[in-house]
Amino acid sequence: MRRRGPGAEHGRVTETIPGLFLSLPEVLVLLGAVALLVARWLPPAARRPVTVVAGVVLVPSAIVLGIVGIRWQMLPVLAGAAFSSGFALPPLLRRGAGRPAWRARWWLALPGSLACTGLIATGPVAAWAFPVPVFPEPTGAFAVGTRAVQWTDPLRPESFTADPDDRRTVVVQLWYPAQKSPAGVPRAQYLGRTEGEARTVSEALADGVGLPGFLVDGVPRARSRAVVDAPVAGGGERFPVVMFSPGSGGVRSQNTAWAEELASHGYLVAALDHPYDSAVVVLADGRTIRATTASSGDRDRDEELAAGWTAVRAADLGFVLTQLERLDRGETADPLTGHLDTGRAVAAGHSLGGAAALQSARQDRRFDAVVDLDGYPHGPTAPALEQPALALTQEIAAGTDPRYLPRLTEALEHSTAKSYRLTVPGAGHLTFMDGPLYLPPVPSIVGTLGRAESPRVVAGATLVFLDAVLRGRPGDPADTLRTYGTVYTVSPSGARGTSEVVREARARAARAAASPARST
Repeated sequence: MRRRGPGAEHGRVTETIPGLFLSLPEVLVLLGAVALLVARWLPPAARRPVTVVAGVVLVPSAIVLGIVGIRWQMLPVLAGAAFSSGFALPPLLRRGAGRPAWRARWWLALPGSLACTGLIATGPVAAWAFPVPVFPEPTGAFAVGTRAVQWTDPLRPESFTADPDDRRTVVVQLWYPAQKSPAGVPRAQYLGRTEGEARTVSEALADGVGLPGFLVDGVPRARSRAVVDAPVAGGGERFPVVMFSPGSGGVRSQNTAWAEELASHGYLVAALDHPYDSAVVVLADGRTIRATTASSGDRDRDEELAAGWTAVRAADLGFVLTQLERLDRGETADPLTGHLDTGRAVAAGHSLGGAAALQSARQDRRFDAVVDLDGYPHGPTAPALEQPALALTQEIAAGTDPRYLPRLTEALEHSTAKSYRLTVPGAGHLTFMDGPLYLPPVPSIVGTLGRAESPRVVAGATLVFLDAVLRGRPGDPADTLRTYGTVYTVSPSGARGTSEVVREARARAARAAASPARST
């Protein structure tokens, strides 16, 4: 039996209850605070037992939170409980023989109780607005494993530093189909390999959007659905590869819910951290590289900068695909050797990462398809894109950059393959990442799809496209994509039809099935 990690019990205590956005100790603290609040207004016979029970529930729960780490959302609740105790406890204390216990007059207790009510209510409202994210259970047939690897390209200098000996290094997180792990095995830490790395990443992400870090202190407490280093799924099946590049200032784990859903359906997802462009990258030796890319404020200059960053990211995607090919061939001993079908590979990305996915596919014909999650296509549109593409976009509104749709349409039409643009009603730019799981449900920030629906729609639409172009699923993917929004099929002159794309996908799948899996 696998030994549980030292943080297993800690994670169990701090795990939030679905729908309540609070952990069990936090719920008990909230209930104790409410009981103290109402005790002052109860009949004398009920006042003492309610106050005693409230204290018995609240004090140990507060101590537990102090040990495992208290969230800022609980501070107003504890403050409200402390003030409420000033009204609830004195009536229980006798002042001496024949002397009645002191009790606050109603005209003093009433405004005090109302103020305490406001403090206590702030806690659950804040926990709802900035929750510990709860990741959806993947719906595929496979369990999900994950791990992070680090690779250095000896042939490519690091363009963001002046050191001539510095070489480009990327950190990659892999999500893959895995065997089911025993009950009780801890799930993977979100945002990092350790809680310390997760906190570093969370603070960098908050700083990147101008938020105080404490507002999202629940994010590094989260656990995803994957298990670190879980055994690879058996059966000899080879898994198509989906490369992923995050948005500008994003990080490799920003689309964890999406990646886990794809992995549960038999895909390997490899998500990259791009040093000096991602919000922060923690290397294996502990070094921390923070983002140095920044907009200038000048539109033409910013477009030039973005095109350069896109080119670096595109090169990163191609380099990592090469490393996965080497890994699959067994050039380095690895549990995934013989399980990766790098002959069926997809370039995907969110925002600037979507632009990088388009660019990498133009330059590298090893990629068979592209998935662009609301990314503006920076850089040149040549050479022509020969692979089918799916572009998911947010709902177009008055505030949308007027250049976005024309530029995206131009990029898709400058192609020899049929492509699809899916506009998702109610989606915002951050709908296409994990943001809806832990950010306030404000439409201008995360759209209106909600915390449960956002990851379902994005992953579901992606799987429809991937299954069609990589696995040869019959039918036009546009027919199923319409269940997620409005579909525009881009069929430029000379484009291959859907039937041809499907035939090629079926041929690739047949070749993969006929190829014997290599052993480690």
